[in-house]
Amino acid sequence: MTIRVLIADDQELVRTGFKMILDAQPDMEVVATAADGAEAIEQARRLRPDVCLLDIRMPRLDGLEATRILAGPGAADPLRVVIVTTFDLDEYVYGALRAGATGFLLKDSGPTLLIEAIRAAAAGDALVSPSVTVRLLEHLARPASGVGARPPAEPLTERELDVVRLVARGRTNQEVAAELFVSLSTVKTHLGSVQAKLGARNRVEIAAWAWESGVVS
Repeated sequence: MTIRVLIADDQELVRTGFKMILDAQPDMEVVATAADGAEAIEQARRLRPDVCLLDIRMPRLDGLEATRILAGPGAADPLRVVIVTTFDLDEYVYGALRAGATGFLLKDSGPTLLIEAIRAAAAGDALVSPSVTVRLLEHLARPASGVGARPPAEPLTERELDVVRLVARGRTNQEVAAELFVSLSTVKTHLGSVQAKLGARNRVEIAAWAWESGVVS
């Protein structure tokens, strides 16, 4: 199945370069490009791409606000957003993931990681650029204002906690299945149960809860 992608970046050179890379993949098609956040939202709502690639610093509407509109808690039918930016700043990473993004990459990550992030997002996984992962996890490990993570609606089982710990360390579903010697469908079942108990919208929020609650450290 072809992954339909929208690219939003205020630099034409970046849009053109990303489009060339993605259109060259046998399983991807760039269905639209946008030069600012407002145009990205209009195109995304009209075309419903599988994955939206958004820059952060764009005119009219920045990528974080566009992410909140397309993928945040208030989105009726959220899309999958991957942030791709030049700026490796903690508040951008944290803000993007909290806004509903399923991935965060730096533009110098290279085409291989870009392609992996899109495929991961399309499959419901999350990918954060390795160069920012450690700083992100350190940020999540610090309880905000001394307030701990919200308790789950009902306790997680030991196996669910095993899955959560691996997700919090950036493992994909396939990697979790391999490390726990279970099937991929079993991992997905556990993640569905965890999301329901935590009220989490995606695996990024599951990872954030794990670090904030001290399940991983």
